[in-house]
Amino acid sequence: MAAHAATSAQQDEQARYRESLAQELSRFIEARAAAMARVSPDVAPLMEAISGLVTGGKRLRALFCYWGWRGAGGEVLGRDAVQAGVALELFQGAALIHDDIIDRSDIRRGGPSVHRRFGQLHRDSRWALDEERFGQAAAILTGDLCLSFCEEAFTAIGSAAGSTTSARRIFNTMRAEVMAGQYLDILEEVVGPGRPRNEAVAAAANVIRYKSAKYSTEHPLAIGAALAGADEELLAAYSRFSLPLGEAFQLRDDVLGVFGDPQTTGKPAGDDLREGKRTVLVAYALERSTAEGAALLERSLGRQDLTDDDVERLREVIATSGALDATETLIERLSTRAFEALGELTIPGDVRTALQSLGLAAVQRAA
Repeated sequence: MAAHAATSAQQDEQARYRESLAQELSRFIEARAAAMARVSPDVAPLMEAISGLVTGGKRLRALFCYWGWRGAGGEVLGRDAVQAGVALELFQGAALIHDDIIDRSDIRRGGPSVHRRFGQLHRDSRWALDEERFGQAAAILTGDLCLSFCEEAFTAIGSAAGSTTSARRIFNTMRAEVMAGQYLDILEEVVGPGRPRNEAVAAAANVIRYKSAKYSTEHPLAIGAALAGADEELLAAYSRFSLPLGEAFQLRDDVLGVFGDPQTTGKPAGDDLREGKRTVLVAYALERSTAEGAALLERSLGRQDLTDDDVERLREVIATSGALDATETLIERLSTRAFEALGELTIPGDVRTALQSLGLAAVQRAA
């Protein structure tokens, strides 16, 4: 997989897109915050939570959308591509808020997750009843509000995102599949302990595809292309690149969730183990470990009280089983497939280089 760094012109274009996206997001949220303030000043924390969440991040989905747009003939910094990026960032915000509640995650991007922020607000304000229940309920509503806003932002694109268009079909499919994939994820946590070991990898791979891979790379790329008028042939060719790339991206995320440096990931070391995530990495470990190692892993998954020493022992089980090497091999295989497909795409060379640079950054993140 040869690395081709984006040129200074492509980097400049991407930076200008990110700036346009940030400005439009800021305008969108400020306008909605003003409208919500007319309901009551007490709802300001909901808008502050959304603003804080969508202000940061790598903008991965929006960037794939933009280069998908450009590869299909869309103009530089086109309005529709910026507006679609706003919708994708808001959808990502909703997904993160709800995901952190489901996973009982206390930290997001190095700070308190949204439900913990609301729990802290309850505690600091000395309000009545249970702070944890309030925090979760307020975060659910914040996530729902974010979902409502993402629909509003996408609809504002206009006719190119109308009800009968390819872009609208892909956007709707993306949102539905993420919910289904999230359910499969929590289902696997409770069904997984009774599943035959030789079925665990396939089940985990299906979760990856629908919970993350499609909405991280495949659908955003296709949405941008569809908004620019791409035909089904180009959309299918984009998918051959973006789907294996998205799967490799999530596998890398799963490796970082166990072996990553908290300074890099913004989450505690081994957090995926405490959350009971039955990832492909874990499935490989269960399949390949000794009976003793597999039993230890099964007993430990989902335990919130795992110490750093416990996490280190589990890391050793996973690594010595060959699961880490197997996952790295799978990441490499999927990445190779993706970049070979990228090389076959009939798109401008500068867009191809930008997509390769973006893809490499997604799958080669350091632990």
